[in-house]
Amino acid sequence: MAQEHAAPEETADVAELTERWHRAAADVENTRKWADRQAARQRQEERLAVSAAWLPVLDNLDLALRHGDADPRTIVEGVAGVRDQALGVLARLGFQPVGEVGEPFDPVRHEAAEVIRDSDAPPGTVVRVLRPGYGDGERLLRPAVVAVSAPSDLAIVQEAGPDGG
Repeated sequence: MAQEHAAPEETADVAELTERWHRAAADVENTRKWADRQAARQRQEERLAVSAAWLPVLDNLDLALRHGDADPRTIVEGVAGVRDQALGVLARLGFQPVGEVGEPFDPVRHEAAEVIRDSDAPPGTVVRVLRPGYGDGERLLRPAVVAVSAPSDLAIVQEAGPDGG
């Protein structure tokens, strides 16, 4: 006949293992909640740091607006200074301009908005940057919008039309 009740030591072992399992599960849940709080705190700190980095740029834009009736050359110099300041903020955040005249077109880093057929540049070369992109080497905030040189024979094919005439 099979034993219907476990021995007292087996019951104690099961109870101890059950208690340890409950504690481990509670520890895992507490660790998850702690990690969530840490991640939220870190995101908030990063938000504050980035926002604080942009405040001087905003201050200088406000200053430029207050002097809107000044000499236009002075205003242009001031706006150029604010632009340089904004580029500095992006650089401190690790983002550099993407897209330079003369570099090969890269569809990952560039968005072709225009094709230039009468260019002395080799085909597939960036000949003008319409809007710079920004990235950190691995990721892009946005691609550069560029004009790209095309082979001279491309103009002939396009002018002929799809039916050759």
